[in-house]
Amino acid sequence: MAKVSVDIQPTPNPNALKFNLSVKVLEQGSKSYTSKEAAAESPIAKRIFELEGVTSVFLLGNFVTVNKASSASWSDLAPEIVEILEAELGS
Repeated sequence: MAKVSVDIQPTPNPNALKFNLSVKVLEQGSKSYTSKEAAAESPIAKRIFELEGVTSVFLLGNFVTVNKASSASWSDLAPEIVEILEAELGS
């Protein structure tokens, strides 16, 4: 199984983080999800929405941007998001 590397980058929005990946999450276009129900078509987004405090997931090329509720903590969410990305994208 190939190891997927994930580099976390801050954004101007303190409630959003960009997760840069060593592999593509989408071959073309972009997908944006604002609820677990909407994310049902995407195994990655669906799993990220299972984390408490996630408010949106955006997929494009080789990165994923996740937004969280202001009450949620990145120190809790970020490691779990990395784990999900590594598990879903490792091949």
